[in-house]
Amino acid sequence: MPISALVTFLWTALLFLVHLAVVARVILRPHREPASRMAWAVVILVMPVLGMIAYFLVGETNIGRRRVARMREVLAGMPAPTPLGSDAEWLRPVLSEPVGSEDRNHLFRLGRTVNGFDPVGGNTGKLLPDSNATIAAMTADIDAATRHVHLIFYIWLTDENGLAMVRALQRAAARGVTCRVMADGLGSRKMIASTYWAKMHQAGIKLAVALPLSNPLLTPVRGRIDLRNHRKILVVDNHITYCGSQNCADPEFRVKAKFAPWVDTMIRFEGPIARQNQHVFASDWMAHVDENLDELLREPLHEGEPGFAAQVIATGPTVRFSAMPEMFETLMYAARKELFITTPYYVPDESMQAALCAAGRRGIKTTIIFPARNDSFVVGAASRSYYAELLAAGVRIFEYEAGLLHAKTLTLDGNWSLIGSANLDRRSFELNYENNILLNDQNLTSDLHSRQESFLRQSHEVTAEMVATWSVRRRFWNNSIAMLGPVL
Repeated sequence: MPISALVTFLWTALLFLVHLAVVARVILRPHREPASRMAWAVVILVMPVLGMIAYFLVGETNIGRRRVARMREVLAGMPAPTPLGSDAEWLRPVLSEPVGSEDRNHLFRLGRTVNGFDPVGGNTGKLLPDSNATIAAMTADIDAATRHVHLIFYIWLTDENGLAMVRALQRAAARGVTCRVMADGLGSRKMIASTYWAKMHQAGIKLAVALPLSNPLLTPVRGRIDLRNHRKILVVDNHITYCGSQNCADPEFRVKAKFAPWVDTMIRFEGPIARQNQHVFASDWMAHVDENLDELLREPLHEGEPGFAAQVIATGPTVRFSAMPEMFETLMYAARKELFITTPYYVPDESMQAALCAAGRRGIKTTIIFPARNDSFVVGAASRSYYAELLAAGVRIFEYEAGLLHAKTLTLDGNWSLIGSANLDRRSFELNYENNILLNDQNLTSDLHSRQESFLRQSHEVTAEMVATWSVRRRFWNNSIAMLGPVL
């Protein structure tokens, strides 16, 4: 055999063995649905070289061994997540349910398995009117801070609202308030690279970059570049916190101006629920910065009055992989009268789609609102591939016309609400660090439901008849994109 032929044979054999090894890795990878294993195996078999490269870049939920080890070390050494240490009556989580209704404590019991947070009473909350009002409220709380300000944003832009936050933090630092600020390495890259970031450092503000970007070629070692910290958290003086979908940016969102305005929902909370968000912030901070914040988590809680029960649900690649979809699905199955959801991105797994359809088939008044124009054409197409089945099950679907509806909200039977950063998609379920708050309160749920109704009035309804008129080409495109869900 000529030497050139022998070399070719050896290279082909080596590639074949590597090929088989990668397919075996796909099949043996834990915490992956059979559909996902099948999709990746097909991609690798059909496109051997490109498929293997794609798999190592975005095929595994991997943030890097060092980061995982560091996060586990931090969590293991932190104080108890809910250090109540008190029999105060105002801390007792009393459920707000109609007389004679079933006990739904199981919702909080499931939530406790995620982070170890018990539901706590004694909370108050206010739904903010809009994005600008949210930033104004945040900066006002920062201006009133006396001890510390802790902040995480996924996207932080150098626009009017973004710079208003910078100035508020600088004013607080000048008063001697300890400010710790974290921004995601990808979503906030423009702020991090700007002179404003350097000026905050010069002002004495402690800064950290969550999941800093690395060379894509080092993905197998340092982790996937698209695994992000998607949380939006502000904690002031261990007593005030915010949770919702709002990034630190103008609603005009000039980096994607053609989809504007971005329409978000945020709730300002006071009470012991702030301690749980503090715990989430501290775990993120100490995983990136060599500074121990345990003493803040051991401080006595502020004396308060009876208030509603709430619980933080914080998920991510280092938390049980099924945690967030389990929470959403349990809420869907718990519905007895009405289920109302808003989300910009809907790429569910099979069990999520089944749970939502089951709500409609049980006769639950089930409504979901998506944006009419999605900033991700891929996600928009994938979402619409599920419309026909949802409509057949009795779910009412609306598309919001007055901008990009970015709000991630769920209200249940007039008593329960879930608000936060998580979308109903695989990225939120498996890849991103997310932060939601589950609460039980008739008044705040009524406010949130009214906001959902206001979105409804600015939406058009999608009917089964409309979907049936979609062309074969459009349905083929939507369904083809949806098939990539397990891969993406």
